[in-house]
Amino acid sequence: MNQLQIYNTLTRKTELFIPINEGFAGIYVCGPTVYGDAHLGHAKSYVSFDVIVRYLRYLGYRVRYVQNITDVGHLTDDHDEGEDKLAKQSRLEKLEPMEIAEKYTTRYFQDMDSLNLIRPDIVPRASGHIPEQIAIIENLIKNGHAYEVNGNVYFDVTSFDEYGKLSGRRTEDAESGTRVETASDKRNPSDFALWKKADESHIMRWHSPWGDGYPGWHIECSAMSMKYLGSTFDIHGGGLENQFPHHECEIAQSEAHTGKPFVKYWMHNNMVTLNGQKMGKSLGNAISLRQFFDGSHKLLTRAWSPAVIRFFLLQSHYRSTTDFSEKALEAAEAGYKALGDILKSVAEADPSDSSGAAGFDLDALRGDAEAAMNDDFNTARAIGVLFEHLRPLRHTIQQGEVPANIADVAGWVYKFTNEVLGIWPKENGSGRDQLADGLINILLEMRAEARAQKNWALSDQIRDRLKALRVTIEDTPTGQKYSIQN
Repeated sequence: MNQLQIYNTLTRKTELFIPINEGFAGIYVCGPTVYGDAHLGHAKSYVSFDVIVRYLRYLGYRVRYVQNITDVGHLTDDHDEGEDKLAKQSRLEKLEPMEIAEKYTTRYFQDMDSLNLIRPDIVPRASGHIPEQIAIIENLIKNGHAYEVNGNVYFDVTSFDEYGKLSGRRTEDAESGTRVETASDKRNPSDFALWKKADESHIMRWHSPWGDGYPGWHIECSAMSMKYLGSTFDIHGGGLENQFPHHECEIAQSEAHTGKPFVKYWMHNNMVTLNGQKMGKSLGNAISLRQFFDGSHKLLTRAWSPAVIRFFLLQSHYRSTTDFSEKALEAAEAGYKALGDILKSVAEADPSDSSGAAGFDLDALRGDAEAAMNDDFNTARAIGVLFEHLRPLRHTIQQGEVPANIADVAGWVYKFTNEVLGIWPKENGSGRDQLADGLINILLEMRAEARAQKNWALSDQIRDRLKALRVTIEDTPTGQKYSIQN
């Protein structure tokens, strides 16, 4: 397979990727609602689409990657009734809603940086695009696709004949998926909110033609994606749980607004499970990424490095369920280390030692790796290809037979593992590593002095602060030793 194939949720089949504009790919991925820390389910989604963006660029496409931040807040049950998530968290933490949004937006990007994600090209905020959302709603009302009742505006699902084409769910299914107590001002139980009237206690509110209020969850993504990618764009991605109602509603309101197809390829990553049950904040079994990094969650026995978390997630296909366990993380850690050792051997092989050895079949390696990625971004298979081809090569190098084209091999391997998969192991001995070693040793000297003075509180504080940064200290009979988790 030498051309990229993508599974399109909309058509329910794998299709050849042909972008709307030659050489350009526009991608929108639903970003987080920033009322809490990112968890492993978030990581699966954003690592998956990070690799998708990376591979498209590897193939030579100019990519515009848009990922939003929902800082307005939507309702706790993801329908039209209930409590605003940001407002609820702001009361719990005794902060303003926008303080909550700023706090968790910053923490989200810190966590994604730790996982070696490339930042999106555009990160629009829902709160910064209220005028665009109001303009779409006004047009939907004008065209008979929406109606206003007592300051609330709803999309009339019966006005859009293709509602359900993404999820396969009919209007009756949508009705059964709503809350038992459906808003009495809707014409139909399956109609969804475009704009909600804000009561006196609602802090996040904006002026609109229908009075003070705030946008519905679905309209935000339609407004932001079309503003930066156009009325019709190539790829819309997100978690499988967003397929209905969120993405279904996006299609209805967007296509009713423009009269054009909204998205060409819909891509959905599957979920992360724990003992077969979805992991998520709403279910109370989510482990935040920060808890993985410092090992502080009750379900964890130790800290896990971001590099291992990324490798673990890429070992399953993005459309497959990933079942979490520490045993699975241990296996991923072992695999990551084994692959790192192989990559290091290839990178450090000296071309001058080739001594006429036969060339390595780089075309076969590259062809197999690209075939895996062209098969709907099969990262698990691509990683397997690296082991299959490079493990024998390392053995050959260890026997003193360095292929004549080793420099070309090392160059491509670095490009693929670093630029596409994002799993190239950190190199030891770099200037940055030397600086880190020097700073850690200074802190260890301070800790040793504190222990000599029996200042156990300071000693423990240094140890714990370093642990939070993934530096583990071990007190041995010969002194302090430390290790850094990648």
